[in-house]
Amino acid sequence: MPLYPGKLRHRVTIEKPDTVQDPTTGEMVPGWATVATVWAQKRASSAREFKQSQAGQSEISGEFVIRYRSDLDATIRIVHMGKIYNIEGVLEDNESGQEWLTLPYSEGVNDGG
Repeated sequence: MPLYPGKLRHRVTIEKPDTVQDPTTGEMVPGWATVATVWAQKRASSAREFKQSQAGQSEISGEFVIRYRSDLDATIRIVHMGKIYNIEGVLEDNESGQEWLTLPYSEGVNDGG
């Protein structure tokens, strides 16, 4: 399944756990840092098979598809239109492995690092 750039119509922010400064106290606390803002395709899940093999994990709600990046792992989350999506895995494309990534997500708040 090739990735068609025209389908990447959702602007999303990728965040990773990090230590950030509390704006009130100035103290360094666990939080989230922006990795990148990218274009993504958001679609209903076709990754249920992936989750069924991961017993005890969260229920997959859908998936984001983005252009390939080498700096992502399952600790990231995506913020889209003010909503947080917890990424449950990073799946490379089946062809070259370096064209796009499929990011299955569960919905909910993941505020810890």
